[in-house]
This record gives sequence, structure tokens and C-alpha cells, in this order.
Amino acid sequence: MEKLTILLVGSGGREHALAWKIAQSPLCGRLVAAPGNPGMAAVAELRAVKVLDVDGLVALAQEIAADLVVVGPESALEVGLADRLAELNIPCFGGSRRAAQLETSKAFTKDFCARHGLPTAAYGVFTDAPSAATFLDTLDAPFVIKADGLAAGKGVVIAEDRAQADAAVLDMLGGRFGTAGARVVIEEFMSGEEASLFAICDGTTAVLFGAAQDHKRAYDGDQGPNTGGMGTYSPPPVLTDALVDQAWRELIEPTVKGMAAEGNPYVGVLYAGLMLTPTGPRLVEYNARFGDPECQTLMLRLQSDLVPILLAAARGQLASAPKPVWRDAAAICVVLAAEGYPDAPVTGGLITGAEADFGDAAVIFHAGTARDPEGRLVASGGRVLNVCALGTSLGEARDRAYAALETVSLEGGFYRRDIGWRAL
Repeated sequence: MEKLTILLVGSGGREHALAWKIAQSPLCGRLVAAPGNPGMAAVAELRAVKVLDVDGLVALAQEIAADLVVVGPESALEVGLADRLAELNIPCFGGSRRAAQLETSKAFTKDFCARHGLPTAAYGVFTDAPSAATFLDTLDAPFVIKADGLAAGKGVVIAEDRAQADAAVLDMLGGRFGTAGARVVIEEFMSGEEASLFAICDGTTAVLFGAAQDHKRAYDGDQGPNTGGMGTYSPPPVLTDALVDQAWRELIEPTVKGMAAEGNPYVGVLYAGLMLTPTGPRLVEYNARFGDPECQTLMLRLQSDLVPILLAAARGQLASAPKPVWRDAAAICVVLAAEGYPDAPVTGGLITGAEADFGDAAVIFHAGTARDPEGRLVASGGRVLNVCALGTSLGEARDRAYAALETVSLEGGFYRRDIGWRAL
């Protein structure tokens, strides 16, 4: 096959990990990242086009004659980037605006689950506080309150009592998350461990693409506010082969078939957040992209070439594509976050040690970094660096990642010291 020109959209740790893996492919002739980040500059050309600039991204794809566009963040799907590329017959790994509603609207997903009989929590969707209060009367604490739209992983409140639940509803409907909170989804609380299951889809075919377990809370011991994710590991021992098979039969396959039947064929990554209950896996939520930081651990564990899988999905040819091959190893990712994250992260903090070569021991992906006027590496977001490692065991991977973290510094930064604790 001829060398490909690939456009990667995004600028976070997930996209750096994808760029790192794509650049290793013998099929990759030219890799352009928009807008990218300083870490990605080592493996890709950076172009300063923002992820919500659909016109700019389409023009860039045409300018470089992209053979494949890989969309990292869900926000670009929500504004219709994949739809525009489809009109121009440019292969895109990423879902249409309508298909991406599986992530961009929790109400859409809950209604879809109800139509297709998928196992998930009982729920209600509300636009006013009195109606929400009436529904809350039917539930027992704790309560799960979610903003309907995209809220950067922070639009979920687990309310321990009714007063907290009422306050969360008023907070969301009152505009805390802008239009994302114009509707709230209230769910029954599900008990169990959470895990993440990934599938690559081409509209009709789905291929299993690994699993991971995330750490959402900001601080050790699962304390503090919800975040976009403070670390992850793969594979999670709690997600057994039998549970994966059950989730595949009862959730993934019916979702792919149901979306196609409703005229919204799903292309890209289908990321199922699962609650492992005593009766089996139940859906917490779907995401329409690789997890962040789950993607980082998957890229480390993936032994085979990523590009043929992405290209086959974009072209509707997954059924005849090679299946992914995984290393017999564990991977871990620890997030180094800026002071004040997730509520008010402090940007501009100086970073040192992030560009060291750790050989096979560890790899650092940039998540929220930039260059200051003097060329120094500084924090530009809440989650700043992802320190990742492989090991023959999860314990070995953990030790390698934390050893690398000892050599990295971020002014005011912090990280959890217990990533992987459930499995260890």
C-alpha cells in the first residue's frame, strides 16, 4: 500500500498517544496534527487550526490531500466535522453528528437504551426543577444527576442526600455548564465497580479494542471532585472475559445494529462506560471517542499497527481488516494536573523533566502544555502531562510510571499516588 497522509485532530494527551502510535506505522508517510501540542511536534507537523473550526479543518484536509482524518475529541464530532468530510469523500475515523449523540446527549442515549432494551439505570429527563423534584421523590439516595450535554467529564454529580440532589439540579439548570445543562438526566444509583470497554466500528461491524479502568476523583482514596480522569490502567482484572462477552452481546452489538437501523450508522470508537453489577454489566454512559487517559494505555499495549484498523473503519471495511494484537503486558497512566484542577486550574506553571528519554521504561504524553515566549514548556490546561509505562505486571508498570514522575516537575502540580489500587 502507498504511504498515507493522515490528519489528526486534537491537542490533548489522547491525541499525543494516537500520534505516537500512528507515526510508528509503515503506512504513515505524513502526519499532520491540528492544532497539536509541543509533545506531538516530535512526531507530527503542527498546524494551528482549532478543533471546532470545521471550515479550517476541512480546508486543511483538502490542502494536504489527506487519505485519512482521525478525530480525537468529541467536540469536533458534535459540530459536524465528520459529516463535512463525508460530503467530500475524505475518509474519516469518527462519527457523524447524529451518531455522536451517543455521547453528546445523555438523554438521547438513555432513550436509545429504552427503545432497544439495553441494560442501564432507570432515568428521567427534565428541563425544570419541580418536575425533577417529583422524580427524585421516587428514588432512594444516593442520586445521580447529569448534565445532558458535553461538560468535559465534569457534568455528573453523585448526590449523597436529597438536599445535594436538589442543589445539583438547580446548579445545572441555572447555567453552570451553559447549554449542556439545559436538560438534566436523573438516574437511579448503580452499585459496583466501573470499567471501560472499547470497540472500533465501521457502521455495521464492530471489533473489540481493549478495556481499561479509570480513576475519576481528583485525590487519593477516590476523594475530591470528579475530573476528566486522573489515571487509568489496562487491562482491568475485574472485567473478565465472561463479562466482556456479556457486555458485547447485550450492549455493543445491539447498539451498532440499532444505530444503523435508525439511520445513524456508527463509525469510530464506541466507548462503553460499564457498571459491573451483581446481575452483570450495565451501561453508565457511551462516549464517541477514545477515552482520555484510557487511550494512552491502549496505545502502549497495542502491538499491531493501528493505521490499518482506523482506515478500515473509516472505509467501512472492518470485516476484512486484521484484528488488533495486544502485548501480554499491563499499562498504566498517571495524570500530572495543574494546581486548582478541576475547578480553576492555574496555567503558566513551568514544567521540567518532561522531555527526558526514559527508553522502554516510560513514556510521557503531553495533555495541556504550551511554549512560553522564551520557549519554555509550561502548563496550558488542567491535566498537563500523562506519565505512562508498560510492565509484565501492573505492579511493575506502576513502579516504572511513578519512578518517571519523580524526575518531572510542574510548579504547583499534583497527581494521585494510588493509580491501580483496585487491581493491586
